[in-house]
Amino acid sequence: MIKPEALLRPTPAGLYCPPGDFYIDPTRPVDRAVVTHGHSDHARSGHGAVLATPETLAIMAERYGADFAGATEAAPYGQTVRRDDVEVTLVPAGHVLGSAQAVVRWKGLTMVVSGDYKRRRDPTCPPFEPVPCDVFITEATFGLPVFRHPPDSGEIARLLRSVAQFPERSHLVGAYALGKAQRVICLLREAGWEKPIFVHGALERLNKLYEDHGIDLGPLAPATVATKQDFAGAIVIGPPSALQDRWSRRFPDPVQAFASGWMQVRARARQRGTELPLVISDHADWDELTATVDELRPGELWITHGREEALARWSELHGIKARALALVGYDDDEEDG
Repeated sequence: MIKPEALLRPTPAGLYCPPGDFYIDPTRPVDRAVVTHGHSDHARSGHGAVLATPETLAIMAERYGADFAGATEAAPYGQTVRRDDVEVTLVPAGHVLGSAQAVVRWKGLTMVVSGDYKRRRDPTCPPFEPVPCDVFITEATFGLPVFRHPPDSGEIARLLRSVAQFPERSHLVGAYALGKAQRVICLLREAGWEKPIFVHGALERLNKLYEDHGIDLGPLAPATVATKQDFAGAIVIGPPSALQDRWSRRFPDPVQAFASGWMQVRARARQRGTELPLVISDHADWDELTATVDELRPGELWITHGREEALARWSELHGIKARALALVGYDDDEEDG
């Protein structure tokens, strides 16, 4: 019986595959990397070669420049690529555009590296695809029973009710530039908001990239073209950092909102001065994490980062051997720094 560590093992640079000689989401430049998605704590520049979905490669090129790696190889969902004696297949993770789980097979052993993921529907990316495996490697960003995220449709409805209640004020929504901003825009469209949505300049290139990949965001406008009064009753979306600087002063008495799973923690909302916290997360909550592990019933569960202890304990109580990897270099926050 092959031990899982013979196929994948944690190292200071991230998960390493000795028989395939590659790393998955390495935290430092390496010769060969498999990248699960475009957030900066998983997708770094400077690797010799990168294998990822076409969308993730496009995101990396947009953020880091066309020469972000020595060589790139695009692997669409479901296509198997060989790295020496190891097979690698990328399947949807449901996190952001292009996000993937890395399914790694070797000598009859299957290990799945989920990257970051969620199980609920997202109009901007394909849903998470469960893959039977011997070892499932999961995040645990919201790996505590207290984290149970409400339906995102209800959070968007709260935002629209506030807009209707305060038509003289603008609503300024903090949302991370990759994934969250585009998801919030699409959810607003699905809820019936047809007016132009104003966006911070930091979102424009990624918004265009999403639209180039078939995600319809509807009418958007730069948040610099109108007078202060023109923003009354408007929805404006910008990166969280912009809500705290001079940029936010151009809007009339703005209602500050913030879309994040951490908005369930009232202290975090107060710390940010958030008037309208919106609990919208691109990560699995406690119920999604445990339901996924229970659905897959892997021989072993490895937990990369986040609230590892509670999920490991839950797994052990449900008859699944668990191990906390405590990998360094991955954000247990949602912010894409």
